[in-house]
Amino acid sequence: VQLQASGGGLVQPGGSLRLSCAASGFTLDDYAIGWLRQAPGKEREEVSCISRRDGSTYHADSVKGRFTISRDNAENTVYLQMNSLKPEDTAVYYCAADPTCGWPYDYWGQGTQVTVSS
Repeated sequence: VQLQASGGGLVQPGGSLRLSCAASGFTLDDYAIGWLRQAPGKEREEVSCISRRDGSTYHADSVKGRFTISRDNAENTVYLQMNSLKPEDTAVYYCAADPTCGWPYDYWGQGTQVTVSS
């Protein structure tokens, strides 16, 4: 099981980014995929998750209405579209896999840095 996160970068407040999580060694029917983030000095936070069977989604209150998680089964990739970004969204973002959404996650990808600053 491998997860490859990408798409982070520097963006101004109010801007958008799309993160990608490419999965290998399994299909998205096997595992739920979550996006989690960790800001300096803060605990890791689950941001969004998409379930393995029906594709139902979860978004934390802090990102609801701004972030959208989706998946492309043909590409075996999960996306996190982030709009209306705020400085407090600055963090290292990780994708992770588990049979169900929610802590703990069994498998983790490397992080991708998202910095929201003017």
